[in-house]
Amino acid sequence: MRYCLQRYILGLFFLMMGMAAAAPAFAGEREALLKENFHDLKNWSPLFFPKIPRHTTYTIVTNGADPYLKAESEASASAIVYKNTFSVYEYPRLTWKWKVDSVYKLASQRVKTGDDYPLRVYILFKYDPQKAGVLDKILYESLRLIYGEYPPHSSLNYAWASKPEKEAIFPSPYTDKLKMVLLEAGTAKLGQWVVEDVNILEDYRKSFGKNPPAIASLAIMNDSDNTGGKATSNIGFIEVYK
Repeated sequence: MRYCLQRYILGLFFLMMGMAAAAPAFAGEREALLKENFHDLKNWSPLFFPKIPRHTTYTIVTNGADPYLKAESEASASAIVYKNTFSVYEYPRLTWKWKVDSVYKLASQRVKTGDDYPLRVYILFKYDPQKAGVLDKILYESLRLIYGEYPPHSSLNYAWASKPEKEAIFPSPYTDKLKMVLLEAGTAKLGQWVVEDVNILEDYRKSFGKNPPAIASLAIMNDSDNTGGKATSNIGFIEVYK
């Protein structure tokens, strides 16, 4: 099931990849392209998957002056995707604040049957047919015929995992075009807000051994359809900057 899910993710994220890059929208101490504080979800679109009837719910919680995104899953899976794209060479930094309230006891991140995460932030990289090799061109042309557009070239998944791993970066059990980057794992920080700050370019080079495509976008997912678990997680803000 999850192989189809990952292929479906790759096949449908073209919806956001085809949109124009977002204009700078936040002025602060550093030059930011976007800063999402989750006052609402108008900048995000839901993504549901075939053959997965139960969906993760994404809602805005107002806590005084600090709203945040709440994601709740119970044997379910769905995602939200950002509607605009950005250049990772112009804006290579990503920071966000997240909190996870529970993890999955049956998770096993290296195998398909355990590939669930209470929270992950996707970076989706746009496929460029002008720079593709012969085999990739054949594959992506086949997917374009199915979905009407090219799916993304590749993806980084910044994840809060249920269990630690020996390696912080490893391929998804479904496709080597999707690399997991574990930033947090286990129960030590459950219930705590944690701020992450990553360099997308550096992480892509570590993960894939080469430079990424220029254009990318974001997605967020809490999924538990493989393990049948239940988890609540939150994101306080997310920002793309130089």
